[in-house]
Amino acid sequence: MKNLSFLLFLFFITANTYAHIKIPLESLKSEITPPLNMYSKDYNFEGIVKLSNCSGAIIKFKGQSVDSNAVVLTNGHCLRGSFLKNNEFIHKKRVSRSMKVADGNMKFHKVKAIEIMYGTMTGTDSAFYKLRETYRDLEALSIMPFELSDTRPEAGTEINIISGYWERGYSCEIDKFIFRLKEGPWLFNDSIRFTDTGCKTIGGTSGSPIIMHNTRTVIGVNNTANESGRKCTVNNPCEIDEEEKVSVLRGISYGQQTYQFYSCLDADYNIDLNRESCNITK
Repeated sequence: MKNLSFLLFLFFITANTYAHIKIPLESLKSEITPPLNMYSKDYNFEGIVKLSNCSGAIIKFKGQSVDSNAVVLTNGHCLRGSFLKNNEFIHKKRVSRSMKVADGNMKFHKVKAIEIMYGTMTGTDSAFYKLRETYRDLEALSIMPFELSDTRPEAGTEINIISGYWERGYSCEIDKFIFRLKEGPWLFNDSIRFTDTGCKTIGGTSGSPIIMHNTRTVIGVNNTANESGRKCTVNNPCEIDEEEKVSVLRGISYGQQTYQFYSCLDADYNIDLNRESCNITK
């Protein structure tokens, strides 16, 4: 009966929550494999990260040395127990946060984040952790990073979204780009809308990388979906076009682009908010 109750509990939270919700299951401590992992065999999990409340990925900026500290991409709303306020950002904050990263055989290895390089929920919902481990350290564990794309993706691109939290993946296409996506007090610019089939993400998939199909190139980060058809509320984002027209699409999932962070990198691949080209929240 305990196992049945737990599975019913998992069914309830996966059926009724989306990417923005904090899941009550502690993924780094639980030894119970989520029932949705039947989908994992179709995806390569090498470099996919499992956080306690979200998902993520080991990414590498173009040109970065293998002896650099490895970087994890996730959502800004995954950084702490409460959401960042509108217009708030975190930059170069020392932390100590444990997480796990998968190798090609889906064995998860413990790693530790030592710094939040940057994170915000304004304009985008993205964050970067710097790990204690270098890319060379991860290579010794048979873990290679994804490369973060420095160019804006295109509509129609085939994508995979892979969740370390749930150990499962999704496949669909980029449907279109949304001028502004409003969720509660937050506005996300030029958001990625996924096609209606294949990428109905659930709670815990927050921070999962958006990967170009059949590549190891990350073009964005999954962050939310409209749960119940409500208008512009938390877990129910609405679309706003250039003419301020508001649209609501129940059940549709969204992500945020990440190429713009290249405009903020200094020579050591740190995020420098003082760069004139840097166009993120600061």
